[in-house]
Amino acid sequence: MVSIKRDFLAYLDEMNLITILLPLSYHQGLSSSFYLTDGPGKSRLQIVKKFLIEGHYKYVCQFSEKYCFGTQYWIIDEHGGKTDLQIGAVIRTKTFDQMFYYSGTDLGVTYEPERSCFKLWAPTASQVKLKLCSTKSCYSEIVKLKREEKGVWTAIVHRDLERYKYSFLIQINQEWREAVDPYAKAVTVNGKRGVIVNVRKTDRPKMDLIPIESSVDAIIYETHIRDFTIHEDSGVKDKGLYLGAGELDTNDSSGGQTCLSYARDLGITHIEFLPFHDFEGVDELNPNQEYNWGYNPLHFNAPEGSYSTDPVNPYSRIIELKQLIDQVHRSGLRVIMDVVYNHVYSREQSSFEKIVPGYYFRHNEIGMPSNGTGVGNDIASERLMVRKFIVDSVRFWLEEYHVDGFRFDLMGILDIDTMNEVKKVCDAVSKDIIVIGEGWNLNTPLPFKQKAIIANQKKMPGIAQFNDRFRDTIKGSTFNIYDKGYAIGNDQYLDAAFEVITGSIGFNEEQGLFNEPVQTVNYIECHDNHTLWDKLQVCQKDTDEAVRQSYHRLATGIVILSQGIPFLHSGQEFFRTKQGDGNSYRSPDSINKLDWARKNKYKDNVEYIKGLIRIRKAYRCFRFRTAAEIRAQIRPFTAAPPLLGCILINGEESLLLVINPSAESRSIVLPSGEWAVLVNDRYAGKTPKGDTFQERAKIAPISLNVFFKKMT
Repeated sequence: MVSIKRDFLAYLDEMNLITILLPLSYHQGLSSSFYLTDGPGKSRLQIVKKFLIEGHYKYVCQFSEKYCFGTQYWIIDEHGGKTDLQIGAVIRTKTFDQMFYYSGTDLGVTYEPERSCFKLWAPTASQVKLKLCSTKSCYSEIVKLKREEKGVWTAIVHRDLERYKYSFLIQINQEWREAVDPYAKAVTVNGKRGVIVNVRKTDRPKMDLIPIESSVDAIIYETHIRDFTIHEDSGVKDKGLYLGAGELDTNDSSGGQTCLSYARDLGITHIEFLPFHDFEGVDELNPNQEYNWGYNPLHFNAPEGSYSTDPVNPYSRIIELKQLIDQVHRSGLRVIMDVVYNHVYSREQSSFEKIVPGYYFRHNEIGMPSNGTGVGNDIASERLMVRKFIVDSVRFWLEEYHVDGFRFDLMGILDIDTMNEVKKVCDAVSKDIIVIGEGWNLNTPLPFKQKAIIANQKKMPGIAQFNDRFRDTIKGSTFNIYDKGYAIGNDQYLDAAFEVITGSIGFNEEQGLFNEPVQTVNYIECHDNHTLWDKLQVCQKDTDEAVRQSYHRLATGIVILSQGIPFLHSGQEFFRTKQGDGNSYRSPDSINKLDWARKNKYKDNVEYIKGLIRIRKAYRCFRFRTAAEIRAQIRPFTAAPPLLGCILINGEESLLLVINPSAESRSIVLPSGEWAVLVNDRYAGKTPKGDTFQERAKIAPISLNVFFKKMT
């Protein structure tokens, strides 16, 4: 990109409004008249405002003629000076948005063996060219694109272009920029250029899975593709790669199950993989030298190459990711894709900014890029073609890769209409596609009522949100490692704990955090921040390890048996540690790897968690579908604080859930009848075990308890 020297600046900020900046060094910044021209003729602008600003005189001018995008215009001042009219804030107006909305489904490359059609949405460009390079040549071929309706530029090349590398050259404001196709399905190593591929060569039949009646039937297990298998004793051949994460029947040196087979045996229903669309932060040619979670998106529709056995081959990453997803499906499990549509790795270097500068990102009141994401840019999802891109991308992953759900990173940056469109597309594919997201209220210049945040959950009834109130109530503040929640012995959270355990729907309150239990993702730990085990190492440092294990087991058990959607961080069931690292997004494998040796060390806890999962699946009362059902079928159970209890009606059965977070045993008075034990401090299973109880029962310290009786 070559910088253009200009004596003064002019910008189209609205359809009929031009801002002109004359520096004081140029005729003292003064001009009594300005003219607009596109060549032979010119028309005078009406100056409506003039004021001094940062070494310039700023002129706000109006004109009545129709502006033709794609045409080069010039501004002439009274001194005969001339400058090009640049595209300014007009691209962020609703008029521009509506004028150039393109509803077609053919942006990017449509490949056929005999021809390829290229389409790029670039309404502010004055020229667009296609740069092609075959695998057999180091020279590039340049093809001009033709401007068509809605700002879409098109070219058709009549020959077989499979495996050709390509990019677009876009001229805007007299400057040329080179950009990768935002709709690229495949890219070169490290995402430098797009690659034309025949994705039909990678087709495979979609596997039929047993339908999920409700999202509360899901049990989500979050992991990172590399973390999942990279441990030296994972028993996986292709460690850290797509193929490795999809290997079945893997065992550690002691013969115990690991990785995918282990996850299946654990009883979870969905594996949520951290981002696997193409991202920055790992050199794909030397993937073991760097580590990254993947929240640095480069190309949203192309798989990441560092998880491939051959990142130089554009087909390898596509085929191997599809094989991973198929293997998960063969295991009877589903895949949730972690997506990062809220920002890009680098705004200035992104394809979005190069192709339509200023359109895809939000700007604050003084015109600077907003930073609600904390990484320097916020995607402007409320703009029609940005929303279209997100929805098109979601549809692509559903139809091409057969993913079963999406986890939206920093969903609160996005707008409600976009998220509802996403859910609509998901429902059109399958009613059991799960959409969850982080509904934090972030400081981005989008009206509060439009934000896809927890406070607006009633406007997004089909989308579940990570419940930070559940998290902090049960374990204590995520951001204050010394804060203890209800499950770690703080009875100040007693009432709040009952509320979140019953689905955060306002059981004893006028208004709940959510309208329905299908909207709450219950969790105490994820890839972010400290693991629960590491938090306990700090806030319970003076207690025995056995006691810390009890607190951890109790907190995890509450996640599994609460109303809503349970979410587990991989390894949580064997006390996962990151050695105290609270932000391991680029820490080495030694910190992030899933340590399969701990699974063996803490096998009793793993079995306990498996038992709780079986109970959740066996007894529908732990996964009621609606708030009305929760209110009708759950009754509070009176017990002396800090005990918490409730009676759940399960058809012809009653279950009594009792939690004791204190370090002392307690005695409770049981409701009438004979009660058997499904869960206590040592055992968890869907069939009763041990003695039955009438009238009274002793509750062990720091324990989760479930009693069962048949209704007479």
